[in-house]
Amino acid sequence: MSVKQISVFLENKPGCLLAMTKVLAEHEIDMRAFSLAETSDFGIARILVDDVIATATVLKDAGFISSVTSVLAVAVPDVPGGLNQVLTVLAEQNINVEYMYAFVGKGTGAYMVFRVTDNSRATGALVGKGIRLVSQEELAEL
Repeated sequence: MSVKQISVFLENKPGCLLAMTKVLAEHEIDMRAFSLAETSDFGIARILVDDVIATATVLKDAGFISSVTSVLAVAVPDVPGGLNQVLTVLAEQNINVEYMYAFVGKGTGAYMVFRVTDNSRATGALVGKGIRLVSQEELAEL
C-alpha cells in the first residue's frame, strides 16, 4: 500500500521555494507532508497531497519540473522506540531506507514517509508485524 509523492526540482536561490508554494496556495492545494533537501545548486521539495494528478498538472503548467514516486506512509507507534520498531522490521527483511521524513496528522499522531528499495516487501513485512500504513485516500483525513 503506497502513496504518491511529488518531487519538485528547484534552483537553490532566494524565492524559488516561495514561487512553488505560491502556485500551490493559488490553486488551494493543501500539502499533507513536506520535505526539502538541498545541495549548493538545487533543492528537491517532496510533498504529499490529496490529489496528485491535479497538483502535478498545476506545477507543470507553472513551469516546475517534477516527478511522481511511490512511497510508504507509516503510522509510527507513539511509544519510545516506535521508529526503531519500524526500522527493525525493514532491516530484518534487508530493505534499505533511501530517505524518510515525518509529518503529523490532525490529532492522530506521527507518521513517517519512507522511500525504500522494495515497497511491496516492505508493506508485507510492516503489515505482518501490525504496523499500519496509510493509503492515498486516507491522507485527506489526516
